[in-house]
Amino acid sequence: MKHKIFVVDDHPIMRKGYATLINREPDLTVCGEAEGTLDALEAVPAAAPDLVVVDISLVGMNGIERIKRLQDLQPGLPVLVVSTHNESLYADRALRAGARGYVMKNEVDRTVIEAINKILRGGFYLSEKMSTKILLQYAGSNFKTEGTPFDQLSDRELEVFEMLGGGLSTRGIAEALLISPKTVESHRGRIKRKLGIESTAELLQQAVHWVQSEETA
Repeated sequence: MKHKIFVVDDHPIMRKGYATLINREPDLTVCGEAEGTLDALEAVPAAAPDLVVVDISLVGMNGIERIKRLQDLQPGLPVLVVSTHNESLYADRALRAGARGYVMKNEVDRTVIEAINKILRGGFYLSEKMSTKILLQYAGSNFKTEGTPFDQLSDRELEVFEMLGGGLSTRGIAEALLISPKTVESHRGRIKRKLGIESTAELLQQAVHWVQSEETA
């Protein structure tokens, strides 16, 4: 009996790539695909997958929220995150949202099948570096791991920050996240306080710099 895998990614070429890798395995098969969160929420129950591969790059309503929506839909559903975003910031957030693994997109060809199989066996999948970091975080107060100021941001604040860095206006962010412009402004205010930023110009500058650094990480 083959394990059924559902793929959620905004890009059809990436979905085709995952399908090629997964369907090549004798005990795995892609049972469905979705472009975005809303499509996935409609299609996943009918497909009844054993695991969902989810992209968390920010296009519209997804990111960490995409994982939370899937968990609300089917609690305990195994989710493997595949992302271009640096795992040092996003992997822990993804796990807290309900994911069971995190793979960087530039490593998909050699790791995604290993990750899927490990999760299907009941385990978790992270890089060795990230596994060590997370274990040390929970090992006790005698262990300290290097964090960043961005760890202070909530998942939604981080989404807003990244969208600002990607060039979206307040209204554009509101439309993408299905929230009001006033709510976006509130998030911006909290981001500035948490990061010690005084001006809107500095906020935008740091957001752009952070997005660029993520793209080259």
